[in-house]
Amino acid sequence: MFYHVKDLQFNARVSRPDPRFARIMLEAFGGANGELKSAMQYFVQAFSCHNPHPDKYDMLMDIATEELGHLEIVGATIQMLLGPVGGEMKDAVEVTPLHSMMSGKAAKEDIIHQAFTNPDFLISAPGSPALTDSNGNPWCATYVSACADLSVDLRSNMAGESRAKIGYENLMHFTDDPSVRETLMFLMTREVTHYQQFEAALETIQPNFPPGALQTSPKYSNLYFNFSQGKDARGPWNEGPSTQLKEEWQYIENPLEEVRRTNGLTQRQPKGTDRTEEEMKQKDKKLSKEHSAEVLSAMPDENMSWCNYSEQQKKSNKQP
Repeated sequence: MFYHVKDLQFNARVSRPDPRFARIMLEAFGGANGELKSAMQYFVQAFSCHNPHPDKYDMLMDIATEELGHLEIVGATIQMLLGPVGGEMKDAVEVTPLHSMMSGKAAKEDIIHQAFTNPDFLISAPGSPALTDSNGNPWCATYVSACADLSVDLRSNMAGESRAKIGYENLMHFTDDPSVRETLMFLMTREVTHYQQFEAALETIQPNFPPGALQTSPKYSNLYFNFSQGKDARGPWNEGPSTQLKEEWQYIENPLEEVRRTNGLTQRQPKGTDRTEEEMKQKDKKLSKEHSAEVLSAMPDENMSWCNYSEQQKKSNKQP
């Protein structure tokens, strides 16, 4: 159940209209890394967590709802940045309604030029934010990533929060309005907060690597192929132990020679690892059963109900 409180989580303010920046800020409204995308992503992800991971369901719904609040902050900011454009355009009797808000033809043409960096601001939805990115591309559900594997979804969320953080950081370069910058700072900070919350939630799921239930083959898991010619770089991504499996990286200097020698890697023997194919098969069976039982045990076969209202009523009655 949702209800709308008309107080913004953060008091959005604008010192003066700025249609050009309003267009850029649409990225945070209806862009691929915007607030609507985040809200919908966490909202959809939460459904598969409801029974097996009720604590993560609670977290995802809380953050999804906060993201809707952030969408309102961004929309309110865009609305204020557009200033009096919407009101002036509503004066259908006046032949040149923008003329009354600007002093002279040159000034009027300047505001038209600014607004026409996004025609929606003057034509489709005058003086109002549209659910698009800064280039007018409509918001799309394909922005949302949800695969019902919590360890994968949480990593996707961490990446999304990182992209959104950088987006706000870059937006700050394009406005010198101190009030707008305060809003951007708040929104940017919350992206980092959510990143840490998703990271902490991921750590409560063990094991969480590799994602899913099936393990990886030790024959291929620690191979680094030198697929480029010229000066080669070495680092912890191709030498020393791997970050999660702690296997020794095997640097394949000549990939073509290696695949021919091993019949397309099928005859290659594991090196630099203690894992064996048989151990991985046993782990596959064990984790598959555990993951399946986890979901099945949390979902009854019949008479299913999403909520227990009587239990909620008991809790309410206990409250002073």
